[in-house]
Amino acid sequence: MKHYILLGIFFLAFLQLSAQEFTFEVSINTPQLQTVDPKVFEDLENTMRDFLNNQKWTEHDYSPEERIQCNIQLNIREEVNATNFRGDLNIQAVRPVFGSSYETPLLTHVDKGVEFSYEQFQPLQYIKNSYSDNLSAVLSFYVYVILGLDYDSYSPFGGEPYLQTAQEIINAVPPGAKDQYDGWKPGRVSRNRYWMMDNLLSPSVRPFRQAIYDYHRQGLDLMSSDPNTGRAIMNNAISEVGKVEKSNPNIMIIQMFVNAKRNEIVDVFSGGTATEKSKIRTTMTKLDASNANVYRKGLGR
Repeated sequence: MKHYILLGIFFLAFLQLSAQEFTFEVSINTPQLQTVDPKVFEDLENTMRDFLNNQKWTEHDYSPEERIQCNIQLNIREEVNATNFRGDLNIQAVRPVFGSSYETPLLTHVDKGVEFSYEQFQPLQYIKNSYSDNLSAVLSFYVYVILGLDYDSYSPFGGEPYLQTAQEIINAVPPGAKDQYDGWKPGRVSRNRYWMMDNLLSPSVRPFRQAIYDYHRQGLDLMSSDPNTGRAIMNNAISEVGKVEKSNPNIMIIQMFVNAKRNEIVDVFSGGTATEKSKIRTTMTKLDASNANVYRKGLGR
């Protein structure tokens, strides 16, 4: 009987593990810190990894090959005191491209100046419509942003419930914490978590989210079987992104798009026709003017 019970426990554990949505690689860098015991950050790294990988974030079951591949690097720059820290959070997420071994970037983003409190062995937790601590809230927020972008890339506006959950995380942060920790309200900058969700859920930006679906599912996923059609659809999708930027100048989500897609777009369209290269070069130079040389070099002048 004990054998059957143990087998049942192992089987349930396997099912739970195989259902998880993410494979997060997590690392913490502390190059400037001197007073805190390094074991504190070793524990935090493990705690973050377990929190992100072992929690069930959706109602869907994912097989191991379906999991969203992500990387989070926390660069701690300052000890505010013995248990309070400030640093930059680097987040990358990719999804597979149909018919290939290639993985396309969904998100490449740096959240600067993330401040949080942490004591060794302190748990991280996400409870819907509740606020536990700032680090738990920030990590949970990006989990749902990534889910929103991933689902949007597979079906038109398929990520809506996950983006709404990310907005709910912002709403659950109490006023005192919003005043203490940057990123949760408009404040002095227009490129933080508040504005990210304002962009993604704005009716005027919905054509951008449609373009995300067209770019990935209708275009990039077609490249292995019909590259000419795939490039044409991607080109049109990027043109729609350009129209959104023209109507909403300098919005954060456009910069996030070009940060994630810059190199990929050059790679894809370097094999296109002269007309395709010219069109995409013109569009991307307007969207990403500070990197115009990347497009001129990769796609010709």
